[in-house]
Amino acid sequence: MSNCLNPLRTIDELKQLRSLTGDENGAQRVAFTEVWAKARTWYKNLYSGLAVDIHTDEAGNLWVTLQGASERALIIGGHIDSVPNGGWLDGCLNVLAGVEILRRIHSEYDGKPPVTVRIVDWADEEGARFGKSLFGSSACSGNLDMDEARGLKDKEGVSLPDAIAAHGIDFENVKASHKELKNAAAYIELHIEQGPVLLDLDLPLGAVLGTFGVERHAITFHGQAAHSGSTPMNRRRDAFLAAAKMGSEIYQIAARSGQGVCTIGSCTTKPGIVTSVVEECRITLDQRHLDVDALKKMLAEARDASERFAKEGNVSVSWERLWQIAPHPFNSGLVQLCDESIRETCGVSHLLPSGPLHDAAEAAAAGIPTVMMFVQSLHGISHNKIEDTKEEHLVQSVIAFDKLATKTMAWILEQ
Repeated sequence: MSNCLNPLRTIDELKQLRSLTGDENGAQRVAFTEVWAKARTWYKNLYSGLAVDIHTDEAGNLWVTLQGASERALIIGGHIDSVPNGGWLDGCLNVLAGVEILRRIHSEYDGKPPVTVRIVDWADEEGARFGKSLFGSSACSGNLDMDEARGLKDKEGVSLPDAIAAHGIDFENVKASHKELKNAAAYIELHIEQGPVLLDLDLPLGAVLGTFGVERHAITFHGQAAHSGSTPMNRRRDAFLAAAKMGSEIYQIAARSGQGVCTIGSCTTKPGIVTSVVEECRITLDQRHLDVDALKKMLAEARDASERFAKEGNVSVSWERLWQIAPHPFNSGLVQLCDESIRETCGVSHLLPSGPLHDAAEAAAAGIPTVMMFVQSLHGISHNKIEDTKEEHLVQSVIAFDKLATKTMAWILEQ
């Protein structure tokens, strides 16, 4: 461990943030709210005494820059916003670990490291208020769908453009933030895993191979309403029967894919009464995989299965795409450095993909060499007040992430 790196200070600051912006129900740092703004003010004060530039870009992303001998920049990314009633580590661990790493680099190089080091607190990673995740990072990468975002409203009817205007952000100009990536040479991000893989393996840390691509669709089976008492079973055109067969089928599709996952998240029926055979059944399907060809195959298999079940039940089926994002494999060289940093810290590492999306996916989409490091989540739970990680694992995560930062700075100079 570097002489002035103090992971225990990071844990203390995480607890300070929890006390400042949480309650008995969990973290309340929803983006573009007063509590979120309060958290950012507290966060900026952590850099007191360091020769850094702090500014907010056109999309509301908060940048801290330690200018180096080279303009080429290592970016350490994260987000301080949370979901309502969220956990105490989701998002904020990465920016607060970044603060500690920047302190160490500032001290070691007397305020002038060999490459520029930047920490970014992305605005509204969670999308909790408006249902649009990765707002700040997608604006910065250039991938934000402006037409879609322009029409988003929260449950009170406040539009996204109006909400961010209250924080000094001009919605129509958010993509001007792309200039922040001009000299980006590498992007690294630390995050709690949010799932049970490392927990089940009894390992503290893992190197992330990339973020899953997602295919999200609504599948509607169309049958015929009929009286539930007078219609014989062999005469029914039951839309629900066909839809129900998809439940077990998607598990088989996921198993055949290797690392893929499939989820039917909702099911609605019409007419939706107990005395009628179901005329229409709409289910939503979420499929994810790190490999683009495997994801395409999973989707094709689901389509084929739906048509087969529709034919068996004498009903029809239609599909509607709800959302799609391509897989984003991370930079193989940085994945190797991440794996090495973990092994040097813990003795053992594990390579795993990320099912949830992260701002790192937008960094990778922008063409920046990217990698993430995961730390074990107790219970395999996130977006919940019971979210937690052992303090010894948090300490190891800061140490390993610092090693990764050092290795990545050297890697940048070699490119």
